[in-house]
Amino acid sequence: MKNEKVRPYYDCLSKKTFSLKLKRAFDFVVALIMLVLLFVPMLIIAIMIKLDSKGPVFFRQERVTMYGRKFYIHKFRTMVNHADKIGTGVTVNDDARITNVGKKLRRLRIDELPQLIDVLSGDMSFVGTRPESTKYVKRYSDEMFATLLMPAGITSEASIKYKDEDKLLSSASDADSVYVNKVLPEKMKYNLSSIKNYSFFNDIKTMIKTVFAVAGKEEV
Repeated sequence: MKNEKVRPYYDCLSKKTFSLKLKRAFDFVVALIMLVLLFVPMLIIAIMIKLDSKGPVFFRQERVTMYGRKFYIHKFRTMVNHADKIGTGVTVNDDARITNVGKKLRRLRIDELPQLIDVLSGDMSFVGTRPESTKYVKRYSDEMFATLLMPAGITSEASIKYKDEDKLLSSASDADSVYVNKVLPEKMKYNLSSIKNYSFFNDIKTMIKTVFAVAGKEEV
């Protein structure tokens, strides 16, 4: 991460200490409240997953967050057990590995609710670059490492623009290659821009836009 391409982003964020502290306080308080309020619905979802297919409730996979620290992300399992060992590292549209309950969870984006645990722990934030697995981080350009100056996020401008990423990859003969060489660089343009123009209020705007995107409505 210590290279000349990252330096301008580091200098920019170093001037926004208060906003970054406000971001962390917001993340902690809101994640805690949401976990309490959503405990019963999440419990019901967990039971549905167990009844639908064999395997754990949560999908845990190593991802990379702030300063290159590795952690295991929490998501509701939407695919058959050990799906990552029987297919590509990215998910395509109509992926045969997706379970019946998983299809519903993914369509409504509620498979990501357990990431509130990661936000509470500080491994993630509500808004930030989506956490990539180690094998994709190894393919980053020097400038892309600037995205690791902040915690990984549940949503971002890139996530909104590429909310149908699985459909884009469904026709690719080599989904991993297309993701690394075409999709990832385009997403990173949004991620890097968000860091350069970071503000707490931009985070709030992104969260609101995410709600509309999930609901299938136009941005406000």
